[in-house]
Amino acid sequence: MRRRQAQHYHISRHVPVLRLPFSGFANCGNDISLGTIFHSTKLPLQIWFRAIFHMTQTKGGISSLELARRLGVTQNTAWKISHKFMQVMHEREGKRPLKGRIEMDDAYLGGKRKGKRGRGASGKTPFVAAVETTDDGKPHRMKLPPVPSFTVAAIATAVQSMLSGNCMVVTDGLPCFVGVSRQGFVHAPLRTSGDKVLQNSTFKWVNTVLGNVKNALVSTYRAISAKHIPRYLSSFAYRFNRRFHLPDLFTRLAYVAIRTPPMPYRLLKLAEDGA
Repeated sequence: MRRRQAQHYHISRHVPVLRLPFSGFANCGNDISLGTIFHSTKLPLQIWFRAIFHMTQTKGGISSLELARRLGVTQNTAWKISHKFMQVMHEREGKRPLKGRIEMDDAYLGGKRKGKRGRGASGKTPFVAAVETTDDGKPHRMKLPPVPSFTVAAIATAVQSMLSGNCMVVTDGLPCFVGVSRQGFVHAPLRTSGDKVLQNSTFKWVNTVLGNVKNALVSTYRAISAKHIPRYLSSFAYRFNRRFHLPDLFTRLAYVAIRTPPMPYRLLKLAEDGA
């Protein structure tokens, strides 16, 4: 008996745990251990677990309106739940840099606006798409970090946090990607233009991924606030990077969620760094 008590004490001290009430989930507002993403919730844990399932099993994500319908809660509540879990995904993705051969490209995300299109368009959020490929040329993992602008300094800062090891980065000829080599990574720019880059087999996966990301976001969400774009992009990357482990996604996200610091609504609605 003493041995079992000692083991239990060791776990409870060093691992955040969910303390579930014996009477069920109906009144579990005070039954969540401190310091987790569930902190101070008044919702039954069943609602949170169902939200995890819907957010991990939908390839392109799920809108707060649809999540509210499935969970039987208000849209405002569903928004808070979804953004807390997207924050968990965002923080998790930030800790896992890419390595090896990387395809990288520039992109913009935002609503339709009059005026200039493409590079330099106003009212849109610039971000970098980086795809790590395997030895046989297949996409493995990706990152989609927003950047303040497409300058050498901004790209240098971005790659410093998202790449590791002896990376070889393939890009188009945009001058800002000189920032890759400034951080000590091998840079292999493709000196082509227009559709030739899109058709180049050595640069195809990053463009394929970008197309999938934009189509998924446009078809899933009615509107995306620019200040929350980092979470939306990270949640897409989180699911993509674990697409071969779909049955495990539920438990993986739940595991990380109880190890993520609280994110009160007053902080949740603020802009993310880099947006």
